[in-house]
Amino acid sequence: MSDSTVVTDAARAMARSPIAKVVGFLICVELASGVLQGYYTPIFTDIARHLSIKDADVNWFEAAQLVVSALVVPLLARLGDLVGHRKVLLLSTVVTAVASWGVAFAPSFGTFLVAWAIQGFYVVWLPMEVAIIHSRTGGAEGRVRGAAGLLVAGLELGVIAGALTSGALAESLGVTGLLALPALVVTLAFAAIWFGVEDAPGLGQGRVHWRAFALLTLALGLVMAGLVMVRIQGPGNVWPWVVMLLGAATFVPYARVELRCSWPLVDLRIMSARGQWPVQATAFLFGVSVLGAQIPLSTFARTDPAVTGYGLGASAGRVSIIIGGYVLSLAVGALLLHVLGRRVGTRLAMVVAAVLVAVGYLLFLPFHDTLAQTLTNMMVAGLGSGALVAGLPTAAAAQAPPTHTGLTTGMTNTTKTIGGAFASSVFAIALASTGSVDAEATAHASLAGYMTVWAICGVTALVAAVFLLVVHASESRPRA
Repeated sequence: MSDSTVVTDAARAMARSPIAKVVGFLICVELASGVLQGYYTPIFTDIARHLSIKDADVNWFEAAQLVVSALVVPLLARLGDLVGHRKVLLLSTVVTAVASWGVAFAPSFGTFLVAWAIQGFYVVWLPMEVAIIHSRTGGAEGRVRGAAGLLVAGLELGVIAGALTSGALAESLGVTGLLALPALVVTLAFAAIWFGVEDAPGLGQGRVHWRAFALLTLALGLVMAGLVMVRIQGPGNVWPWVVMLLGAATFVPYARVELRCSWPLVDLRIMSARGQWPVQATAFLFGVSVLGAQIPLSTFARTDPAVTGYGLGASAGRVSIIIGGYVLSLAVGALLLHVLGRRVGTRLAMVVAAVLVAVGYLLFLPFHDTLAQTLTNMMVAGLGSGALVAGLPTAAAAQAPPTHTGLTTGMTNTTKTIGGAFASSVFAIALASTGSVDAEATAHASLAGYMTVWAICGVTALVAAVFLLVVHASESRPRA
């Protein structure tokens, strides 16, 4: 019996599993993911006081977690294809739970930062869940798209629930008690996977290519470290650029090793295929806005126009209204992806989503003076962002062989994370009056800096739409 026959038979067997039950339990996992992403935001100041650090040092949390997320996803995605996506989902949930408990009981800033960084393992959850659904539906794109929309809607509801819960309990619980609640939620998510998702063998072949993993880790680590250094030291310092150039140069021997290997960690031939690379490029460009633009939005809203001549002068409560409206629009956008995708297909639906993201951010250029304008802009961008969060792993899985669904879905998160890290560094420089992140705590950014942020977010989203549209058109042409 050939390998392809075994893969086909396994895929057909998994397609007969009760997918509705699986999706229901996976939504519970995405609720936990949403809690992790929304719960801590209202209490960052309380965490800073608890750890006896400056507010500016909170920026290290994001930087550390972005680095870990970018490094671990390729390995975990490959393992998912080899040993089974459920096993990797369980493993990453255990690691995230342990790290979350570590965050709650960390005795110092150093231990807190390490635990916080390791908590970034949760970024592999959604790609693994999409891979699980893809394999259990036999790759039926409509069913995968609909399930992905529900998962992302659950994620965004978790964000809202987490933010509201921590804000409501901040005055009545100590910081340790506050931080223990998301750890408990992640622990319950492990139980949901264990009891609600049946095991299935991995369809991938070969083994983990550890030499390639070491080179990829070195390359990504240097690039991410350089971006963090640019953000902290400013673009005038030569060392961040040296570190990033070394990282970029390391990709050359990495690519040579991967292309010579029979079982590559990241199959570059698959990733560069005509149907796959636009999805990955879109994920990178999408990371610019979905991961990089949220802190500038918050600081702009809190800026007092009586002092600077711009900004909303919003209280924390009014900022939460903007965030709440944005997150709700993300959930709606994720659900609408399935409706639009049934009519025009996932790829064209993603083109529309990217255009919505572009329109939302470009609207900021003329319209940014009132809460209503800001909320409208963010909800337009949120509709497109929600559809892209759900659509990217779905499209990546649809364009991949069954043996590489975990890899391709996982890499959408890696490229998105790198895009977010790149944008975060660029935006911090654009907004800091002295060219370093330390200035954010002591000086107001210029309106031109915010205009730069919004323009970059809008243009990168338009470029993503062009990538997807051009490749879709080339795929649709009849071949001779």
